[in-house]
Amino acid sequence: MEHTVPLWTPGTDEIERAPMTAFMKEAARRTGRPLTDYWELHRWSVDCREEFWPLVWDFCGIVGERGGRVLIDGDRMPGAAFFPDARLNFAENLLRKTGAGDAIVFRGEDKVERRLSWDELRELVSRLQQLFRAEGVKPGDRIAAMMPNMPETVAAMLAAASLGAIWSSCSPDFGVQGVLDRFGQIEPVLFIAPDGYWYGGKAFKVEEKACEIVAALPSVRKVLIVDYLGRAREAAFRVRKAVALEDALSPFATAPLAFERLPFTHPLYILFSSGTTGVPKCIVHSAGGTLIQHLKEHRLHAGVKDGDRFFYFTTCGWMMWNWLVSGLASGATLLLYDGSPFHPDGNMLFDFAEAERMTYFGTSAKFIDAVRKAGLEPAKTHDLSSVRVISSTGSPLAPENFHFVYRSIKEDVHLASISGGTDIVSCFVLGVPLLPVWIGEIQGPGLGMAVEVWDDEGRPMRNGKGELVCTGAFPSMPIGFWNDPSGEKYRSAYFDRFENTWCHGDFAEWTEHRGIIIHGRSDATLNPGGVRIGTAEIYNQVEQLPEILEAICIGQEWEGDVRVVLFVRLAEGIALDEALRKKVRDRIRTGASPRHVPAKIIAVADIPRTKSGKITELAVRDVVHGREVKNKEALANPDALELFRELEELKS
Repeated sequence: MEHTVPLWTPGTDEIERAPMTAFMKEAARRTGRPLTDYWELHRWSVDCREEFWPLVWDFCGIVGERGGRVLIDGDRMPGAAFFPDARLNFAENLLRKTGAGDAIVFRGEDKVERRLSWDELRELVSRLQQLFRAEGVKPGDRIAAMMPNMPETVAAMLAAASLGAIWSSCSPDFGVQGVLDRFGQIEPVLFIAPDGYWYGGKAFKVEEKACEIVAALPSVRKVLIVDYLGRAREAAFRVRKAVALEDALSPFATAPLAFERLPFTHPLYILFSSGTTGVPKCIVHSAGGTLIQHLKEHRLHAGVKDGDRFFYFTTCGWMMWNWLVSGLASGATLLLYDGSPFHPDGNMLFDFAEAERMTYFGTSAKFIDAVRKAGLEPAKTHDLSSVRVISSTGSPLAPENFHFVYRSIKEDVHLASISGGTDIVSCFVLGVPLLPVWIGEIQGPGLGMAVEVWDDEGRPMRNGKGELVCTGAFPSMPIGFWNDPSGEKYRSAYFDRFENTWCHGDFAEWTEHRGIIIHGRSDATLNPGGVRIGTAEIYNQVEQLPEILEAICIGQEWEGDVRVVLFVRLAEGIALDEALRKKVRDRIRTGASPRHVPAKIIAVADIPRTKSGKITELAVRDVVHGREVKNKEALANPDALELFRELEELKS
């Protein structure tokens, strides 16, 4: 029955209250079209972009001058331009709200808790804006931050955006080379770092790392050290060009904020690809495109309203941080957490949700799986009555974890699995509050996103697995890549495979409910006997077994073909014997297909993953085949790669 009955269906009152319903009614009124369900609304949003995006602008109340034209060269990808006459400021839109209510609530792993009201946030941004201006920051300059997810990080980003500077960030657990691989390409004028951070119950100082980084970034004129461990002045004393933020701000009293209104396509963020196949790509995103896309996703798809309590577990090195902070534009309170979500146990985030009456609980698929495997049942231990939406991203959410959310976290909640990426700083497919939730499925494509699944010849598929593509331009497409004046690197990354079509690199499949399943990255798909297999299909089966904590799967080139190799990290006290191997193979054979069954199953002590928590199949595949992994600094645990080198089990 699990595939014939939805896990959750919105009630009539929930549909009526949803901002998406109000938007649909307004669209019908403006256009005279009979838009009565999500699929009609989506078709209109894709077919009539010059009507859809202005309505998003108006419905979400974007502050700025929209101008007359909506879209030029709309049939070109890349090359289309949205709102070419518009002028706006990103920070102005995020700081519209005033008052004594919470703008940011911060909780650190060390139990530190701080609150900033909307007025206090504006005051801090004002002082930072004056400081940046005094340091000569001008539109287009880069400000780089290696920071925890804390209020000062949000305020510094807003101050940078208010002046038209470009913000780029990573988390303080990055190694020196990882930071330089990113910020060394963009030549920042200011560098912001903490005096340290907490993780796993330990405090980590970062000034030695900061010294090396600053020495290799000659463009940096000033280093600002933010207090977290209570030793910012001591750390600043040891870092060249550094000053404690508190001291740097002391000359500046609160003053009225000034917002530089700039073109819609003015650069706002530089984000970095997290892959391990070379130096990270520097992806440049526009202020206008990021703002209107995030407002669409927050207000319409996530149902975020003024006064909501908005949370996503993320670091400042993952695009979900950029997505989260845009919640301010909808009048939502940001709930920020920094540290390990499992210290001292997996209840930390649920404690936060209960205490702060969280309305939107965003996390990763891996976190949900870890909570399940830890045997936790938050539905029995926490009051989560305020939570309307639980959102999951980072990797495909396994069907068993769909069940787990409704069984053990909250039964009356909109579970929104979402997928997109750093490349578009947003989503291609995500939650739809007007539609049911079906096990294992993302509900549908985003409004305004012409998402299709194509076969290798570029033909649309309604059945079967293929490449996730987008056939029409959208505002949050990158402006381009940094230091790519001809646009060649940008075009080759997304448009070489299919002409005039964005090829995202996901292996996907439509469902009978018009939802979508992501089967993993298409460059990591397996191809035994010429049949393409998504790695997520194997993980969905294997990771349900209590003996296995997590797994990673690759295709090994073998005797003129490819054989499937599965590496597993086992639960404590478990040994990989023949009985467990048989159990794994039987589970995969019955739950997926005989073609999915691995030729080899090997136990490993650790599995390499990126800083944003994604397992790195391509890096493991390269190590197994004796190829160099070019960007180990993208990994949170690069030493784990050595576990896969020259394995005897793979020589026969």
